[in-house]
Amino acid sequence: MAQSCLKIVRLNNLRNRVNRRILILRRFTRLLWSRIVAFSPKKSGRYSLLSRAATPSPSVSRPQPPPIPVVRRRSVHEHDNSHRRSDSDLVSLKISLLGDPQIGKTCFLAKYVGEEKEVEMRELEEGITCTDKMLSMGGARISYNIWDLEGAERSRDQIPMACKDSVAILFMFDLTSRCTLNSVISWYQQARKFNQTAIPVMVGTKFDEFIQLPIDLQWAIASQARTYAKALNATLFFSSASYNINVNKIFKFVTAKLFDLPWTVERNLTIGEPLIDF
Repeated sequence: MAQSCLKIVRLNNLRNRVNRRILILRRFTRLLWSRIVAFSPKKSGRYSLLSRAATPSPSVSRPQPPPIPVVRRRSVHEHDNSHRRSDSDLVSLKISLLGDPQIGKTCFLAKYVGEEKEVEMRELEEGITCTDKMLSMGGARISYNIWDLEGAERSRDQIPMACKDSVAILFMFDLTSRCTLNSVISWYQQARKFNQTAIPVMVGTKFDEFIQLPIDLQWAIASQARTYAKALNATLFFSSASYNINVNKIFKFVTAKLFDLPWTVERNLTIGEPLIDF
């Protein structure tokens, strides 16, 4: 069944590549125009300050995992002036997280957003929460609006809402659970029905537990994950929220792809280490 799914995905990839190139051309044109009008005394382009990327730093494992930030959920209807964005230099972008339940999506997101402080997540609909992360680059600001779909069967009806207008979709799975890896193909096919242009990224969670598995099982899972990533034309990362392995690096990669910025991290295909394959 997995082989037939992969064949279908490969056929869809041709159309996805065309759509991706059109999207990149539009972004390039918009960035070029913004830089041109930046010299005008009357207007300033909101992309004009994004001239260079911060160099991604390699993740370092720690003897003891740092604490996962506390997650506090609230309704989207609560009044919060801090979320008003009217500044001209603010670029708001949506990123979606998809995958089976209980694979560590919430901990992954809390580690990226929280940085060891309380994380506030807003519940948009049943089964969907979102939170924000603000970045500063070259004087400009990027606000990532990150949507986390619960993953339970009842929440699959929310896939159109979760994927609409996303610039990147993270297809996540538990490295210690083969069935969650098998589900990635299904998540990808459903997401692509509603969003053909988002950057696809495959993210394996719980790497700290994965390396406790027998080496032959690690090799088999890693090989299958790489095969799926190639079929989906996605970049593959192995990560750990507990030890903050590759969490920030994944979002730096997405930022570099979106704004055509330099990407200096090399592939890592060594079994027993957190893989990066693209």
